Amino acid sequence: MLDYNSRPSFADKVNAAVDATLTADNAARTPRDYLGGSRLGHACERALQFEFTHAAKDEGQEFSGQLLRIFAIGHVLEDLAVAWLRQAGFDLYTRKGNRPDGGQFGFSIAGGRIRGHVDGIIAAGPEGFGLAIPALWECKTMNAKNWRACVKDGVTKSKPVYAAQIAVYQAYMDATVPGISAAPALFTAINKDTAEMHHELVPFDADLAQRMSDRGVRILQATDAGELLPRIAQKRDFFECRFCPWAERCWGMPA
Repeated sequence: MLDYNSRPSFADKVNAAVDATLTADNAARTPRDYLGGSRLGHACERALQFEFTHAAKDEGQEFSGQLLRIFAIGHVLEDLAVAWLRQAGFDLYTRKGNRPDGGQFGFSIAGGRIRGHVDGIIAAGPEGFGLAIPALWECKTMNAKNWRACVKDGVTKSKPVYAAQIAVYQAYMDATVPGISAAPALFTAINKDTAEMHHELVPFDADLAQRMSDRGVRILQATDAGELLPRIAQKRDFFECRFCPWAERCWGMPA
């Protein structure tokens, strides 16, 4: 009797093998023991607390192999953007001494419990640009829909998490790179679907940086005290909650 049940194709088997390796490698990595400065702009403080304390995600919410591949492609595109900007005349440093073995530029505060690593620092721009230096450089890759929103509305309105990251990094990098908070940051967004690039200058927002710094301290203090911070919403069907990897855990706890 013929077996007409669906069977994995050759491509399915190869992808399954690749993804199994990626997910195993990701699971074996040592979780970071600090609150990332790039995450402070996330809308929900309770979610950030779960992230910081490595609370188990809901079933099925761990990173899939496909998502890990998407992350990897984003890193490669950022490396290409570095090369393109340098070729265009930007004196862009991504490592100390601009050497492959040089450490990343970054900051560490609150006894190392809040840290951040910047994509790059621009020491000089091409002639005729009038770029204030030194300037923070941050690069993100996006799908076409998010990229178009960023072009239309700017990063501050369309991607507030990124705007918060930029402000925090400008504030805390000023101690080691004097003047970096006085110069607008250069934000680069790459459209992963079309390879289009968007660039904009983002002035330092001291008030935003302070709010995010206060948020970081609040998360650390609440965690140390064994307190659970309030969730962002009153109802479970709130937009942010529907996509949260800790939704089941969160809504099973006190408000």
